[in-house]
Amino acid sequence: MTIRWTYAFADRPADRLSEASAFWTTVTGTRASEPRGEQGEFMTLVPDAADWADACVKLQGVAEGDGGAHLDLCTEDVGQLAGAARGLGADLVADHGDWVVLRSPAGQLFCAVQWHGEAVRPPVVAGSRLDQVCLDIPPSAYAPESEFWAALTGWDRLTGSRPEFEVLRPPAALPVRILLQRLDAERPASAHLDLACADIAEVRARHERLGAVAVHHGPHWSVMRDPAGGVYCLTGRDPQTGGLPSTGRRPGGH
Repeated sequence: MTIRWTYAFADRPADRLSEASAFWTTVTGTRASEPRGEQGEFMTLVPDAADWADACVKLQGVAEGDGGAHLDLCTEDVGQLAGAARGLGADLVADHGDWVVLRSPAGQLFCAVQWHGEAVRPPVVAGSRLDQVCLDIPPSAYAPESEFWAALTGWDRLTGSRPEFEVLRPPAALPVRILLQRLDAERPASAHLDLACADIAEVRARHERLGAVAVHHGPHWSVMRDPAGGVYCLTGRDPQTGGLPSTGRRPGGH
């Protein structure tokens, strides 16, 4: 079982999908594909043809809530990956044949999907790169949930920049890594997108001009809300390597 590619999904309210599309295509230097799905709820953010890169970000319109994020794990054998996930404690939500919806032990949705040969990650755009899905895990579930994701991916598990963070670092060619964040308080598991930024203040100003709003500033990150209401983070990491700029190492964190 090998994960050959990763997609970061931004889940946003269906009635605000056009706002999400306008913002995230601009931020990532992409264009939105034609909507697909029974309700036109799915879009892929396609890199410029001149970049010779493969997509790694998608949008989904959801019927309930403010949205969040989830991962698609691409593999040559969807059934095998889904079976491995269930063997590690995940629940089956829906089996569509060439893609399967699952729920992690802590309750985070994700998908096992067919790999279609994606191999080249998109470039840095305007000083930032969307390169991380942060899993926000309640304290009581942190240990088993972290073990689940580490075992499922087989990726390197590294200490983050703060005690509440760990990083699952994928092979270099894969575009999206996983940050495991232990929350301070008990609440349902969730996820959000992170962008690595060469200069947080500069990227934040650009995002604000595009309609995003700053929610909170941490030591090495800014929490933002996009025009569709979804929360995401700008993080002070090297957009090329994903590591902290002071050390150049990969682990990072917020």
